Amino acid sequence: MNLLAHAWLSFYEPEILVGNMISDYVKGNKKLAYAPQVQRGIMLHRAIDNFTDTHAVTGMAKQYFRPAYRLYAGAFIDVVYDHFLANDRVEFKNNEMLETFAQFTYTTLQAYSTNLPDTFARTVPYLISQNWLYHYQFKEGIEKSFGGLVRRAVYLEESDIAYNIFLEHYGQLEQHYAQFFPELKAFAKLWLQNN
Repeated sequence: MNLLAHAWLSFYEPEILVGNMISDYVKGNKKLAYAPQVQRGIMLHRAIDNFTDTHAVTGMAKQYFRPAYRLYAGAFIDVVYDHFLANDRVEFKNNEMLETFAQFTYTTLQAYSTNLPDTFARTVPYLISQNWLYHYQFKEGIEKSFGGLVRRAVYLEESDIAYNIFLEHYGQLEQHYAQFFPELKAFAKLWLQNN
């Protein structure tokens, strides 16, 4: 669910970005149907997810959502991390830089549109027309993302509680992000160097 983080941690490499963005829609060895660099992006996505899910700081952040959402706590944290990334002035110096990167991502996805899995390809027009990556910076954008997460989930029925948890623990969640993201970025860079 953390689309902005996966795009940003592709480091402006188009085929890595495509693989990183489609990974959740490519199961098992179906990745072998893609070009080698796209395959690397798919595997990078999985490495990022594993690093994130098993990190102690993410474990602490999940505790806010776990009582109400149990196994889905991690999915909400992914969205929360994208919010703080969009507002991270180390990564994105200003809104124009975030907008430029969002447009680069959309243009790249459109250029590879014939290679995208059908389910993801159907999402891309909404991603672009609603400018999801840019709007993650706004709390209202996160509220909408939480709603979308619930619509796609099998066992969830509402996102209002999640949004209230997000607002109530905003400062703590921001601290968790600030502690976690530099480690994730360093991990992603090292992974690409070694794989």
